Amino acid sequence: MISPAEANRMRWTREPGHYEVWYATFTDLETRTGFWIRYTLEAPKEGHGEPYAQLWFARFDPSDPARTFGINRKLPISELREEREPFRLRLGEAELRADGMRGALAGAGHSAEWDFSWHPSETVHLHLPGAAYLGHWADTQVLSPNLNVAARGQLTVDGKSYALDGAPLGQTHIWGKKHAYSWAWSHCNAFDGDRGAALETLSIRLRRGSIVLPKLTLLSLYLEGDEPAHLEFRQPWKMPLARSDYGTGRYHLIAADAEYKVEAELTCRPEDMILAEYVDPDGDPAYCHNTECADARVKIWRRSPFVGRFREHRTLSSTRGAHYEWGARAGDPLVKKRHVAIE
Repeated sequence: MISPAEANRMRWTREPGHYEVWYATFTDLETRTGFWIRYTLEAPKEGHGEPYAQLWFARFDPSDPARTFGINRKLPISELREEREPFRLRLGEAELRADGMRGALAGAGHSAEWDFSWHPSETVHLHLPGAAYLGHWADTQVLSPNLNVAARGQLTVDGKSYALDGAPLGQTHIWGKKHAYSWAWSHCNAFDGDRGAALETLSIRLRRGSIVLPKLTLLSLYLEGDEPAHLEFRQPWKMPLARSDYGTGRYHLIAADAEYKVEAELTCRPEDMILAEYVDPDGDPAYCHNTECADARVKIWRRSPFVGRFREHRTLSSTRGAHYEWGARAGDPLVKKRHVAIE
């Protein structure tokens, strides 16, 4: 089991063929504006260039999509530094700690500056089956050191200030040698009237040679004040019980076992999404369609012990407080806005 203290530690050993990402997504509840901040490193395979770091920022404004934008800047790998005890990742002047983050980025007519903190989670959320974290057989590994925390501090974007006072935030760490052939991800910890609940999902399709493998769907739902407090479909024997479909504007999942059934749907407009281009260490491109201001609706059924049928148990909803992305090896032309690289 991975401890919170080690969950964010850098996995790169200075060898080629590796990428690594630390990101946070969060929602300003007053304006329902969503944000996405990423600290990344790329160590290409030999023959595909030199290692580099990258700082990313995006704002998603559902009330005025014209204010939605994303910018990123590449930095020399020498600008990336890690302190292990206590954990601190520095990327130029930006930093990520176990209990907060700060930084600034400006270009392409936009500027952003952030400085906020949170109380670190006591447990780590594992997206994948436990065996996936043993050794190096998985192309990508992902976990959330801080799945559901409350951010407090200040954020200023294009001259507008956001005073964060308990803003729901999730922070995740990813590392590996190649992105999935196709994937979808969702996160929501800003359910209306239910701050303690949190949804985290992942759908992936892997490619082995010329063969694209069947889709795997993993779903976890945390329910504060309910029994059970955690519904999960991420272990190998439960993954066949979950299925999903995704694309621009919609991500739908359904999972059921002998006692519970969960159905989740996330929706947004194409203009609420930004297209970000990633590059695998082997040079292959991948395209991520991301929004941080989606709507979410989660319905939970519980099987009646008397008649054996599912009965509706609980419904969660979030208006413009959910986070969703899907990725593939080509971009969808419906998503017009792009994450802009700046000098």
